[in-house]
Amino acid sequence: MKAIELKGAGFAAEGRKLLSGISFSVEQGEFVCLLGANGAGKSTLTKLLNGLNRATEGQVTVMGMDTRRSRVSALARQVGYLFQNPDRMLSLDSVRAELAFGLKLMGATQAEADARADETAALFGLDPAMNPLTAGRGQRQLTALAAVVAPRPGLLVLDEPTTGLDYRECMLIMSAVERLRAETGATVFMVTHDMELAWEFGSRALVLEGGKLIADGPVDEVMRDTRTLERARLRTAQIPELAAQLGGEFSRARTCGDVLATIKRLKGLQ
Repeated sequence: MKAIELKGAGFAAEGRKLLSGISFSVEQGEFVCLLGANGAGKSTLTKLLNGLNRATEGQVTVMGMDTRRSRVSALARQVGYLFQNPDRMLSLDSVRAELAFGLKLMGATQAEADARADETAALFGLDPAMNPLTAGRGQRQLTALAAVVAPRPGLLVLDEPTTGLDYRECMLIMSAVERLRAETGATVFMVTHDMELAWEFGSRALVLEGGKLIADGPVDEVMRDTRTLERARLRTAQIPELAAQLGGEFSRARTCGDVLATIKRLKGLQ
């Protein structure tokens, strides 16, 4: 069973076609990044995956469920969805209560929900007693993601999960996502404007432009496809950009370490 499968999917609202002819599939356990400029249709597409948007053409299947025919509550048991704005997700006055809320809706006892909530809070470095409603943007974002992660969904859909976070908080979030993926085999589908983040963590990249899918491939390949990125009004991450400028033996460098190792080798230091 594929985690996500779209076949000719499209979506229209108020007489406007926002997505058209989208076809791709995602295997379980993949980490896929959805890239595109503002207005490309990224958030609209992600909402097809949890039933908040229903495809007006084609087919969308998530974790074996047709999203046009499945209840949002049924999809929510398999799809953890992080909204771009954490304030759309938070309503309770402690991290523990916020994280336990979804677990209780899924049938956990209060004791079970509180134990899982505290465990997940520790994963994100959050104080279970903290009131997220009065916390800073970074702490609110961390709490919202922790609430999504707590039920251990099979598919994580993350809409700009690192918006408003500093580098430490960003790495804390991505490390937690990667740990969940490693421990449970969860699939990650992440919208991001941060090309460095996509380069470092993603295994595959999709590029949207004008509501259409214009690229789908390994992150390494998509990041080096300057023509497609320019069409989508995107700029590649710094390492592939540097590698392309240096050329030659540097052209396939993946990390700063690769660049330094190549310099040392060319200078005869290795």
